[in-house]
Amino acid sequence: MNANTPSDLADLRAAFLVDDAGESALGWPGVYAFEAEHGIVLPEPYRTFVAEITDGSLSGPPDFGLLGVAEMPDDWGDDRPVRDVAAPFPLTEAWLWEEDSRPSEEIEPLLDAVFDHGSIVLGTDGCGMYWHLVVTGPHRGHIWNISGEGAMPFGAEFGHTTAASGFVGWVRHWAAGKPWFDVA
Repeated sequence: MNANTPSDLADLRAAFLVDDAGESALGWPGVYAFEAEHGIVLPEPYRTFVAEITDGSLSGPPDFGLLGVAEMPDDWGDDRPVRDVAAPFPLTEAWLWEEDSRPSEEIEPLLDAVFDHGSIVLGTDGCGMYWHLVVTGPHRGHIWNISGEGAMPFGAEFGHTTAASGFVGWVRHWAAGKPWFDVA
């Protein structure tokens, strides 16, 4: 899932129609600076994607475009806690907190970490539904959908989709015009 292959990078270029000779990319110095500032190393192939191909795109995925590595969606909210990208991403399996039987006093303190620890926000599909690339912990390199109702990993091994996991699988699925959740 984390190795760069020429076909992966070619598919990423084609999906975003990037042909600007790297002008929209962050560049390796920018990637290194972001990683040093946050105490992480971005997972491949996303790392090479933002360094050499493009750092964000008006075309999706998700529905409102792919954010640059240091950007946040307009609908994120100004009253959110400070994000700690280096802190471990806390989940290893789907969690629908709306269906969790624990009292809200137990659930609420856990939610900030789900939204704000160990991930890069790739973008939004609106209505408080965000796509995250996990950059720390056991799910490093996986894409997660996190919303007001719950959080779930993206990839065929987790159910709900036929797509391969990781950034390239997520982009290929979108580029093929498939719905995010295409398994009944």
